[in-house]
Amino acid sequence: MWLRNCWYVIAWDHEIPAATEGTLFSRKVLGEPILVYRTADGTFAALEDRCCHRHAPLSIGRREGDAVRCGYHGMMFNASGQCVDLPGMERIPPRAQVKTYPVACKNNWVFVWMGDPALADEKNLPDNFSCDHPDWVNIPGYLHYDTPYLLICDNLLDFSHLSYVHEKTLGGSTAIAQARPKIETVDAGGQRGIRVTRHVHDVPAPPYYQRFRKFESNLDRWFIYDFLFPGTLLMHSGGRPVTDAPDDLSHAVQLHSCQTLTPETETTTHYFFQQSHRRGEGDSTMKNSMYRTLLEAFNEDCRMITAQFKNLAPGAEEHMLPLHFDAALGRFRHMLADAVALERAGAIAGASTSS
Repeated sequence: MWLRNCWYVIAWDHEIPAATEGTLFSRKVLGEPILVYRTADGTFAALEDRCCHRHAPLSIGRREGDAVRCGYHGMMFNASGQCVDLPGMERIPPRAQVKTYPVACKNNWVFVWMGDPALADEKNLPDNFSCDHPDWVNIPGYLHYDTPYLLICDNLLDFSHLSYVHEKTLGGSTAIAQARPKIETVDAGGQRGIRVTRHVHDVPAPPYYQRFRKFESNLDRWFIYDFLFPGTLLMHSGGRPVTDAPDDLSHAVQLHSCQTLTPETETTTHYFFQQSHRRGEGDSTMKNSMYRTLLEAFNEDCRMITAQFKNLAPGAEEHMLPLHFDAALGRFRHMLADAVALERAGAIAGASTSS
């Protein structure tokens, strides 16, 4: 279920060392080890983290200018993946090169394109605006899951679990599980996925909302998010006192969250996340408090999903009881499966033509 012709987040930009530091960063995406580094002009280069000679990781070699020298036998590769120095040989073989990946940075997320490089288009990057916006405040986060990424997608597409998994953190009311979401298809501007809208009326403020202000009344809460291929959630959420008019946000909590999942292997996943609040809301400790709450909640998710994964027998998904909770995740999985099938069919057709 891996879609290759799309952008995957490989890192927050602060994780990639500056060119002057000389250190190298590597992370695995879709089973492929990838070395990402900054060149002297500040742009990013992404190379397969595997020397073409004996497959030693280039990331345990060293930087030499904008090139990387393998620490095993000294072959040096430039940012385009070409070997530019091979100790003991005057003529470098044409095959002395490593795979490169299109790479882009948008609002502090560093993306790599895992499919056909000719199809990489930065206009199709998701709008993760609050990751780097002067009006929004957050702390970037990362978690590593020992589970397949689609199980985490399922969790993000079904917010009814907030009532139980996050009862004392993000949830606060069983009414979230009882509210039926509106589900729509998104297919425009290079973005594909679904939009989920859930309104929850007249419920107590969750504990972390009370850090913004003390609420004397119940709240009307909302969760509105796009969940886009390959696994990115962009969400507006919040709550306002039931005593305020629907268009009065003067006493409301307003949040924007950007979360994205990148498969590391078939059974492990990278999870990049942040939840932003509007600048000026709360006191100077709010940013750290919000991050701690989010990290606590996402660790609650991790424990549940990891336990679920360990409990799955071979072919277990065929025997799961489908319920109304699964409407969004079911539609997303069908859309993703169709996209993967079309992509593979095109690759097979292209291979047949070339042969």
